[in-house]
Amino acid sequence: MNLALFAEQFLNGFQLGIILFLLAAGLTLVFGIMDLVNLAHGSLYMLGGYFAATFTELTGSFLGGVALALLAMLVLGIVLEVVALRTLYRRDHLDHVLATFGLILFFNEATLMLWGPEGRTIPLPSILDASVRLPFGIDYPIYRILIIAAGLMIALGLYLLVSKTRIGMQIRAGASNREMAGALGMNIPVLFTIIFGLGAMLAGFAGMIITPITQAEVGMGENVLILAFVVIVIGGIGSIRGAFIAAIAAGLIDTMGRSFLDVLLLLFLPSNAAEAAGPALSSMMIYIFMAAVLFFKPQGLFPPKGA
Repeated sequence: MNLALFAEQFLNGFQLGIILFLLAAGLTLVFGIMDLVNLAHGSLYMLGGYFAATFTELTGSFLGGVALALLAMLVLGIVLEVVALRTLYRRDHLDHVLATFGLILFFNEATLMLWGPEGRTIPLPSILDASVRLPFGIDYPIYRILIIAAGLMIALGLYLLVSKTRIGMQIRAGASNREMAGALGMNIPVLFTIIFGLGAMLAGFAGMIITPITQAEVGMGENVLILAFVVIVIGGIGSIRGAFIAAIAAGLIDTMGRSFLDVLLLLFLPSNAAEAAGPALSSMMIYIFMAAVLFFKPQGLFPPKGA
């Protein structure tokens, strides 16, 4: 096996894991603390890409476009929570699913009306649109390295926020026992608004940083949302640490499986059978991993304390 190719695909898998973490981190906070099943979380991922493309075009600056898009996602998340989602907290999960599925349809149609059916791309500045030589003779894109670095810094920031600050203490208390936290004087509505706004920013940021590699298009959040739910189930609902570890594991399993599983199967199967079975099995590996984790740890790898 080519060592350079293996290392390159490992980095690609790690980068996919970072994207999944950014999406799953907000989702696990919303689901674990607010007990809200938000199927529209993938739509926030999509809108982040569109906002970043639009603001980058208006400002002529990639960083300026991302900064404005983050602010727009924060405002959108706050407005969405106050106007549409606050009335759902005392209702059951089926109502959450139906209401947020309706939001998916609304956001998809609104996106078509505002931006049209064509996808939107984000041109990278020349300094980021280049490669750097890494060990093993890999020429790896600088922008993908930036994604990994940004994701690691955000993961560290979220860890410090949740574990070392007063708002983090409130988040942990809300995750463990929301009713008791409210009885002790915590302002639960304000906490929920902050959490949802933060989750919207994280989902939107994931869409922003993947758009220069792919493009922003209507419905882009639906498929990745499924993986995000898998990640939070594996990691433990409400756990940032669990979301990070599970996301990296899922990204590596998916990317390495798609790249090398058919080669591994050649050791046991004829070439035609290996080529047919490889793609099918690689698409199942994340779900097999989830089933294995839940068999031994039904609450996920790192369930919040008190769960």
